[in-house]
Amino acid sequence: MKTTGVYKLHIFLFLLPALILFIGILIAPIAMSTYYSLFEFKTITGADRTYVGFQNYTTLFSRQLWNPETQQLFENNKYLGDALVNALILAALSVFVQLPLALLVALRLGKGIKGERAYLSIFFMPVLISTVIIGRLWMNIYSPEDGGILNAALKSLGVDTWLFPKITDYIRSSRAANGINWTGTFTGQWTGHREIALGAAFIPILWQYVGYHMLLMYAGVKGVPTDLLEAAQLDGCTEWQVNRHIIIPYIKPILRVCVVFAVTGSLKSFDLVYTLMKDTTKAELPSTLMFKLLFLNQDYGMGSTIAVLLIVLCFAFALIISLIFRNRGEKVA
Repeated sequence: MKTTGVYKLHIFLFLLPALILFIGILIAPIAMSTYYSLFEFKTITGADRTYVGFQNYTTLFSRQLWNPETQQLFENNKYLGDALVNALILAALSVFVQLPLALLVALRLGKGIKGERAYLSIFFMPVLISTVIIGRLWMNIYSPEDGGILNAALKSLGVDTWLFPKITDYIRSSRAANGINWTGTFTGQWTGHREIALGAAFIPILWQYVGYHMLLMYAGVKGVPTDLLEAAQLDGCTEWQVNRHIIIPYIKPILRVCVVFAVTGSLKSFDLVYTLMKDTTKAELPSTLMFKLLFLNQDYGMGSTIAVLLIVLCFAFALIISLIFRNRGEKVA
């Protein structure tokens, strides 16, 4: 009995450093943000802190969320509902565009091709580059000036003569539906219009993280037992049938992880959008709105409220995705 108690004490002591880090880095900040979200204060010391209960949460989704000096929060009286819609659109694009592309590349590379290692390095290289550097890089690509790579390429190919008018008509009709009479023309400001800015932000996100998901899936494809593949070949299965009925079901746990990362990453996305755009109201996200409230408006209570909401959403989506991907009879951890 004494030996068992000593053994459990040793286990506890070995786990204690990791437990302290877990509580200090994850649990404590969540608890503090939840506590701060119940107050309204403008100073970082909290000297002017006033308890408001859940008022911040109710205000967050209303049109009353504005700057008292300008009588509006930001351009178009932007509020969290719009930012959440943008985040969900970004998540949908990541799941239904980025992940299928990563899966196709992983399936192709996983079956062995010439230069396989080189392709892996090339696809994974953007993941190693700082997001701020990528944002600056794509700023130069999207630049409406003469040095903008994208606009220069479109003009050299003559595509701008029919593409730009179509984008102009799309922006005009979209704003007309919202009661806004816009008489301007699109001349290559890819991050300057709310109607297309989110799509422009998704392209560098796709370019950066498709290699990350591809590598995870590639490792799963390489882990498929060869005897299953050989048996399928003997039965005369086509490559599509092997992928659909053997490989993809086998790597289902990895696909679940990739979907969770893609969705939660979209909800938390900040650095690339903030670096890429001078005016993030064109593609407002919850994290950019939180930054503005915390550091520009110095509204620490409301900023903490958005932080808590993001945490809840990330946990909720992770749980929902786990429920969708679980096998029959399997319990969700």
